[in-house]
Amino acid sequence: MKYALVTGGSRGIGRSICLKLSEMGYNVLINYCSNETEANNTLSMINEKGGEGEIIKFDVSKSEEVETAIETWFLKNPDNYIEVLVNNAGIRKDTLLMWMKNEEWQDVMDINLNGFFYITRRLIKDMMIKKFGRIINVVSLSGLKGLPGQVNYSAAKAAVIGATKALAQEVARKKVTVNAVAPGFIVTDMTKDLKEDDLKAMIPMGRFGNPEEVADVVAFLASDKASYVTGEVISINGGLYT
Repeated sequence: MKYALVTGGSRGIGRSICLKLSEMGYNVLINYCSNETEANNTLSMINEKGGEGEIIKFDVSKSEEVETAIETWFLKNPDNYIEVLVNNAGIRKDTLLMWMKNEEWQDVMDINLNGFFYITRRLIKDMMIKKFGRIINVVSLSGLKGLPGQVNYSAAKAAVIGATKALAQEVARKKVTVNAVAPGFIVTDMTKDLKEDDLKAMIPMGRFGNPEEVADVVAFLASDKASYVTGEVISINGGLYT
């Protein structure tokens, strides 16, 4: 059995990625922090399609929780390893920098950047030992272009993009690839507070994207077909920014 872990896998883009990886034959570990109901809903969707998975609770921003959860899983699965990691967990706390509170800066950094570090550091060792692994980081248009009102989010996602490129070079000889996808405006809970009609006018394709369209690119990067692709950032934004 092949295993994949998706952080923030209970809803939105994360849920679509979980379903797509399941279709590829992976037993999917659906990470969540607080919404157990939605995590179980994602698992039910996987089971209904004949796939296998499990939910795994930890806060990606807390190193101790990450270590405990992963060690517990390995104790139950001593002969297996997680060969695909999708770092999808993320939050936004938008405001202008001049009004940004310390916790609004720190919370966004903790989840989006530190979360990437804690879980990737733990799993990449096994990938290198096994000489196969796929790491896909879900970043953002905000990390490439920078968006006003999102200085914290743009900084965190830009940092993960830099880390993606550096880490890819560290582990390439061990047949571990590290890539990122950068969604633009995707129809999820995270974008429901945005004025979609106004923003669609800026997008050459004239619409928001769907989570499944992000999941399809993640699936490609997780597959053998992407074995010579590493250190890349693939934009999924309808032509909004190239």
